Amino acid sequence: MPNPSPDDDATVVVQRSRPGSNPPPPPKRGAPRGLIAAALVVVALAAGGGWLLLRGSPAPPPAALAVTGSPAGPTPAPAPAAEPPTPPPTPPPTPASAPAAEPPPAPAKLAALSPAPTAPAPAAPIAAPPIATLPVFELKTATEAEIAAHSAADLAVFRFAPAPSIVVLDFPALQDQGLTLNRVAALVEKAGQPHDRVLNDAELDAAVKAHGDTTASYYYGHDYTAAELVRFFALADKGGIKLLPQEERLRALLRQLGWLTAAKPEGALISLSRAGADADITPAARATILHHELSHGAFFTEPRFAAYVRNFWKTALTAKEREALKHFLAADGYEPSDEDLTVNEMQAYLMFTHDHEFFDIAGVGLTAARRTQLEAAFRHGMPDGWVKAMPPSLAPIIPPAPAAISAACGSAQSCR
Repeated sequence: MPNPSPDDDATVVVQRSRPGSNPPPPPKRGAPRGLIAAALVVVALAAGGGWLLLRGSPAPPPAALAVTGSPAGPTPAPAPAAEPPTPPPTPPPTPASAPAAEPPPAPAKLAALSPAPTAPAPAAPIAAPPIATLPVFELKTATEAEIAAHSAADLAVFRFAPAPSIVVLDFPALQDQGLTLNRVAALVEKAGQPHDRVLNDAELDAAVKAHGDTTASYYYGHDYTAAELVRFFALADKGGIKLLPQEERLRALLRQLGWLTAAKPEGALISLSRAGADADITPAARATILHHELSHGAFFTEPRFAAYVRNFWKTALTAKEREALKHFLAADGYEPSDEDLTVNEMQAYLMFTHDHEFFDIAGVGLTAARRTQLEAAFRHGMPDGWVKAMPPSLAPIIPPAPAAISAACGSAQSCR
C-alpha cells in the first residue's frame, strides 16, 4: 500500500506540548488541500479508465488505494508521486467467426481426460474362398414304364417308385454317360484293372481302347451300390486323381442324396441313355436295358432277394452252366474272381433280359426249354415283393435268332 501525502489533512499529527512553551496556533479555515488532491486523483483515474475502455480490456488494476489514519508517531518521508500505469499492448482482434479457444487443461489432468488404453481389436477372420455353386438335382419319382417312355434333353434323375432307394440316371447321350461312369466301372468290375485305386485319364483311355471300345460304347448301362460310389470318390481323392466335370457332378448328386456323409450308405444307382442316343438304342433296346439294370438295383437293395439269388446260383444251375456263364461274362470284361458280381449278372441276364440282341442263350449252352425251366423255378421260389411282380421283360420278348447269328450279348457294347 503506498504511503499517504504529507499535506493530507486526513492525517492528524499529535505532539506532546513541552512545559513552558506556547500553545500552537489554531488551524486555518478554508478548503482542505487533501480533499482537493484526492478529487484530482479520482478525476485522473476516471479519465484513464475511460481511455482504457476505448483501447480494450486492460490487465487487472492494482489494488485500490485506501485513506486511513496513520498510527501515532513521526510522519514518514513522502514517497515519490506514482506515475499512471501503462496499459498493456492490445492483442490483434480475433475474427468474429472463429470461436474463442478454450484454455488447455492443466498437464496434471491430461491423463484423466485421455481415454484409457484398450487392447487392440481382434483381426477380422479371413473369409473362406467362395465355393463353386453346386448343382441341385430335381429327383422325380417314376415307375418303370414312365422312365422308359422318358426322353432326356439333359441329365434327368429319378427315384424308382417301387423302391425309392434305387436312383436312375437318364442321360441324353452315351458320351455323357461314359464320361460320368466309365472310370467307376473300371474300378468296380472291369477285369485286368486295379481295384484298389482309381485310374487317371491316360490309364482309363488305354483300358477303353484295349477292349475295342470308345467312351460312348464302353457300357450301355451302369449299376453300382452307394458304398461303391462313395469308395470311388474316396480313392480318387486319396490318389490325387483330377476328375472330369461330369464325375464331379456325380459327386454333387451323391452329396445331395446324403451318401457321402452316411456312416453306412445304402442305396443303388443305375443309368441308361435316351432312345436314339445310338443307332442301337431303339425304344425296345432302351426298355431292355432299363429292365436289366433295375434287376441289379433289386440285388443291391433287397437283401432277401440277393440271398435267394446266391442260393439259386449254387443249387439250381449245374456246374457246367455256371462255367458257361462265367466264360460269357469274362468275355465281356467282367472280373471273374468276383463271385457276387457273377451271381448278380446271372440273374439279370438269365431272368430279366429277353432281347437276343443283348443275351443269346445259345452262347451259354442253354436251350429255350432249359431256360424256361430255370426261369419258372426262379420265379416260383422268389421272396414276395416288388421284384417278384416284375415281368420277365418290359419290352416285347423277341424270339432268339438262330444260334449261328448271335453270340453272347454282342460284345462289350451290351447292357451289363
